[in-house]
Amino acid sequence: MKARRPRPHPTATPPAGPAGLAARREAAKLVAAILTRHATLDDVAATALRGDDHALSRAIAVTTFRRLGTIRTALEARLAKGLPTDADLASVLATGAAQILFLDVPDHAAVDLSVRLVQGHPRTQHLSGLVNAVLRRVARERDEILAAAPPLVDVPGWLAERWEASYGPDRLLAIAAAHRAGAALDLTCRENPAEWAEHVGGRVLPSGSVRVADRRPVHELPGFRDGAWWVQDAAAALPARLIAAQPGERVLDLCAAPGGKTAQLAAAGARVTALDRSAPRLERVRDNLIRLRLAAEIVCADALAYRAEPFDAVLLDAPCTATGTARRHPDVLWSKSPTDLRGLTELQRRLLDHAAELVRPGGRLVYCVCSLEPEEGERQVQSFLARHPAWERQPWTAADLGIDEAFVTSDGDLRTAPDLWPADPASPEQRGGLDGFFAALLRRRKDKAGAAPRQG
Repeated sequence: MKARRPRPHPTATPPAGPAGLAARREAAKLVAAILTRHATLDDVAATALRGDDHALSRAIAVTTFRRLGTIRTALEARLAKGLPTDADLASVLATGAAQILFLDVPDHAAVDLSVRLVQGHPRTQHLSGLVNAVLRRVARERDEILAAAPPLVDVPGWLAERWEASYGPDRLLAIAAAHRAGAALDLTCRENPAEWAEHVGGRVLPSGSVRVADRRPVHELPGFRDGAWWVQDAAAALPARLIAAQPGERVLDLCAAPGGKTAQLAAAGARVTALDRSAPRLERVRDNLIRLRLAAEIVCADALAYRAEPFDAVLLDAPCTATGTARRHPDVLWSKSPTDLRGLTELQRRLLDHAAELVRPGGRLVYCVCSLEPEEGERQVQSFLARHPAWERQPWTAADLGIDEAFVTSDGDLRTAPDLWPADPASPEQRGGLDGFFAALLRRRKDKAGAAPRQG
């Protein structure tokens, strides 16, 4: 009797198929995972794809989330039964529409490969005709779809309401438009930013960061192999400068990965301890320091459990909703919820209280978050100062950081947003804006009066 061939395992990797199919499959899988698991793209982006396929899959996923509101509105209007509840089908439609509407992909390739994806899954193969018809209609009606898509459609409703309350209707529209435009590539240079700006075809921003116009991959830019600079958004570079680390000072960088702030502190001559709970993320910090020829003590530990002799200064870049980074990570807008905000503000409170214990009398603490939410920034510091009478704000000025007065709050804290520093009309090839960050510079009084925190 002839032996039966074993059936393929249902989770086996499907055949590669036509050129570009693997990239589309990966992009659809990423989108489905983020929307169903409420993860971020960086959490789920581990892939076996390399080279052009990897770059294309990520570009499709990022574009899908950058314009997800537009895409959903367009699909819903062209589906008799509304958006599908099946995550796999919905993600194929969304990524297909993203390619047609916003990427330099031939319409026939986007449609054909999307159809092949649904044909390759037993649960959706009977819907290949529907996918074909809907995406072809999206292609035919592209101009109509884009004309009917105001910037706010690409911001989740709960966040739009919050930002309007915090920043006003005009700023809300400007922030939404900045998210659509995407992020520039900014560099922090160890020295001579003007010289390196010339090498990479960029310009020096008022804060000293270099904004790059060159579209080559980062590792191909002049100075990368020499460790002359590292990639860091202009806003992300400000908190470490706010701490004003001095040569020889002991400085702790809590929640240090991916390491841009650690590099700034080490380049200033401080003796830096970089702490993070993620060993893989700390490997990135270590690799970057090696490339930059900088040194820091690397500690893998839970920040809340860490104990050490008090430091001259502590930089706490706390876990947050990251809504200020949506220009470069648009998936965060669609993977976060009000529940996440509540949990993170409690964690931030605990981290701030613990960080305060690691600062010597007279020392400094910089608390920062890449969030636009006042609960994670302004209100968090207000609450901290109410609990800790031994702490006060350390005065500083906008000129200290080379920034606009608009970046300074009425309380004297730092607040950036994506709509600030708009693009230069004379250089349309360079994007404007910067990430949304909050940072406060705090000082522990030298006297210990009232050092015990009040519980509230």
